Amino acid sequence: MKTTKGNRLHIGFFGRRNVGKSSLVNKIIGQDISVVSDIAGTTTDVNQKSMELLPIGPVTLMDTAGFDDSGELGTLRVQKTKKVLDRTDIAVFVFDNLFLQEADLEFLKELELKKIPILLVFNKADKGTLSETELKKAETFSNNIIKISAKNDNDVVEKFKDALIKVLPNDFIAEQRILSDIVTKGETAVLVVPIDKEAPKGRLILPQVNVIRDLLDYGAVSVVCGVNELTGVINNFKKTPKIVVTDSQAFKEVSKIVPDDIMLTSFSILFARLKGNLPALVKGAEKLDKINNGDKILILESCSHHPVEDDIGRVKIPKLIEKYTGKKPVFEHYSGHDFPPNIDKYTLIVHCGACMTNRREMLSRIENAAKNAVPITNYGIVIAKCIGILDRAIKPLL
Repeated sequence: MKTTKGNRLHIGFFGRRNVGKSSLVNKIIGQDISVVSDIAGTTTDVNQKSMELLPIGPVTLMDTAGFDDSGELGTLRVQKTKKVLDRTDIAVFVFDNLFLQEADLEFLKELELKKIPILLVFNKADKGTLSETELKKAETFSNNIIKISAKNDNDVVEKFKDALIKVLPNDFIAEQRILSDIVTKGETAVLVVPIDKEAPKGRLILPQVNVIRDLLDYGAVSVVCGVNELTGVINNFKKTPKIVVTDSQAFKEVSKIVPDDIMLTSFSILFARLKGNLPALVKGAEKLDKINNGDKILILESCSHHPVEDDIGRVKIPKLIEKYTGKKPVFEHYSGHDFPPNIDKYTLIVHCGACMTNRREMLSRIENAAKNAVPITNYGIVIAKCIGILDRAIKPLL
């Protein structure tokens, strides 16, 4: 099974124009995904490539435009480069045999402010040496520095991997459990999987697949069924299952079926814990009790998709909030990696389950919301609160 982009280590390559970022990326991948030229500014957009980088594992490499680009289009490219920071787990900062310029230092300070681990790559080392003064400047941001020639060295990839291992974030090294820390070896979880219009034909949706794989990896048992079959499944167990996990959209029906002595939660709430900050997202849902007519609520999706009939983000969540609050707020929708500007105009942000983004991007969004004093929560938490079962739904995870 391929590792999804949201579960991969995201490695961003940053630097001024023409310092050799693309050459390094191409060397690591072993193919030319980025155009290389002596002309500064050849990379004009973010080029992404997912691969297995042994022994580290699944990664996504992101080659960005130079942050010193200029002009009207150059400014737009720099903005795109900086947006990549919100989903960057490790920043590979590439500079050449010139001294560290002011633009370098400003960008390094931004990486430091965002607490992104930095791997410094002094490229074109065959053309000049780095002075002690410049080396000390660089080392104030990171002690992890390698000297290479991306074009001419034969051992670039090995040097890069060895250095990368030293800056791996703790979240990546630590085991990422979704449910297997609650349902241990030999125990059973019942997964309620309604097949709706948003599920790809012939497949389960991503969170469901991820949970099944997590349980299999640690010797736990998963039993998958639909809502109509749930009562019969529970009654057929000789030993009571540890937990029932449901699609959030079926929360109301499922909560009526599952006895109080069996834990209950949803896939979306599991991912709120895995990808974000569950207590913060639960706290954000409290704002639903203070919604007024005309308040703006942002529905934020981390992936782009064509809305379907009765779409959860565009139809179901707004209807549920209106029914719960008895108010008529204004709902706005945003999707993809871009985080909308001026979020302080919103009273509340309701985020999707974030299965298609990585933990750093989700945490960046939560932090951004906090800085602007805007409460943020997620789909599953909102649904559970609106139907009156939030305490039960989060109890297994807190």
